[in-house]
Amino acid sequence: MKNTALWMSQPHFSYLEIAKSCGFTTMVLELEHGTFDLATLDQFLAMTKALGIKTLTKILAPDAASIQQALDFGSDGVIVPHVLDVEHARQVTKASKYPLLGTRSYAGGRVYDYTRPASDAFETENKRTQCYAMIETAESLEDVEKIIALDTVDGLFPGPSDLALARGRGAYEFNDDDRADLRRIAAAARDAGKPWVMPAWTPAERKFALKEGADLLVVATQNMSLRQGIMASVNMLKQEAIIR
Repeated sequence: MKNTALWMSQPHFSYLEIAKSCGFTTMVLELEHGTFDLATLDQFLAMTKALGIKTLTKILAPDAASIQQALDFGSDGVIVPHVLDVEHARQVTKASKYPLLGTRSYAGGRVYDYTRPASDAFETENKRTQCYAMIETAESLEDVEKIIALDTVDGLFPGPSDLALARGRGAYEFNDDDRADLRRIAAAARDAGKPWVMPAWTPAERKFALKEGADLLVVATQNMSLRQGIMASVNMLKQEAIIR
C-alpha cells in the first residue's frame, strides 16, 4: 500500500488494526470534522506508533494549540486547515517547528521516550514532523507559491470541496476548473521541491494525482470503507437471492 493512506474521522481502534492487517501503513486523522477528543487522540497516536503506522493529523483549527497538541502526542505531521494568505500561513505554521525556525513550545513525553532530550533532538524533530498547509480558500490558492516557499511549510494538501465553494463553483465535481486549481497546487509543490497530498476518492482522481506527482494518495474515508463493505454484503446476498 505504498504511497496510499486511509482517512479516519472516528477513533475506532479495531478499524486501525484492520487497516494495518490489510497493508495500510499511513493514516490521516480528521479532527476538524471528526469525533476525536484530546484524551482519545493521545491514546490513538500511542497505538499508531506501536503499530508502526505513519499518522498525519488534520487539526481542529489553524492555531498553535491545535498544532502543538497533535505533535506532542506523537503525530508524524499536521495538516492545517483554513489557511488564508501567506502572512496567515507564516504566523500559523511557525508553531509546528521549534526555535529558531519556528515557535513550537517544548513538552516532554512520548516524542522523547519520556526522557530529557538530547541537544540535537529539536532539530531532529523539526525534520521528522511535517506541516502541510491546506489549500482550500481563494486566498491560499492565490498565494500558494509563496506559502510552499515558507520554511515552516513542508508540503501542500488541497481541500478540493472547500476550494470549489470558495471559488464560487459550488460542489466539487473534479471538472476542468477543479483540475486547473489542483494542477496549480501540484506545480507549486513540485517547483519548491516539496511533497503534496491528494484526496483521491475515485479512479480518475487517482490517475490525475499520480500524473501530477502526488507523494501520497488518500484513497478512502472511514465511512466510505464501511459503506463499501456493507454494500458488498448486500450485493452478495442479492446474487444469492436471499434479499431483493
